[in-house]
Amino acid sequence: MSQRAFDTLLKEIRACQACAHDLPHEPRPVLRARRTARICIAGQAPGTRVHKSGKPFTDPSGDRLRDWMGMTEDQFYDDARVAIVPMGFCFPGLDAKGGDLPPRKECAELWRAQVMAHLPHIEVTLLVGQYAQKWHLGKERKKTLTETVMHWQDYLPEFLPLPHPSWRNNAWIKKNPWFETELLPELRRRVAAAMT
Repeated sequence: MSQRAFDTLLKEIRACQACAHDLPHEPRPVLRARRTARICIAGQAPGTRVHKSGKPFTDPSGDRLRDWMGMTEDQFYDDARVAIVPMGFCFPGLDAKGGDLPPRKECAELWRAQVMAHLPHIEVTLLVGQYAQKWHLGKERKKTLTETVMHWQDYLPEFLPLPHPSWRNNAWIKKNPWFETELLPELRRRVAAAMT
């Protein structure tokens, strides 16, 4: 497989209309990747700000994720080293409470295996949230997100499960201090190693 073939696939994804009739807006698939990437960020789906900008993690969640990873914005958006491949490529819309709906299932079914096959140099995949953890870990995933993240060492060196970096998870982070004292230093170490 070549970068040219991957570019063709990415072009097809960015033109995808598979769930257009189910979205409250025009589809705008958002992802970034090159075959040389060494880190993969498997997130949930774009939110409202990302849908508008067309650039992943251009919101407070992105600021927090970059802090967790110990990365500058320039490093984070260097798609030659960092692939950002959410479970759903389009913003799925909002639920009745104003939260984001789950990622559309069509994306993973149509595209995920193809995209991952074009990323042969990934050293670690950050599984941000339960949807990415379910797809990538399958039966190895624990019953809850907390249990899965708590057992992060079981998934190394290939995967590192994380909670979503949303402000909505502030209480979770406070309730699980091991996340910041144990997991984040390992996350930063692995990111630094993959970036050099």
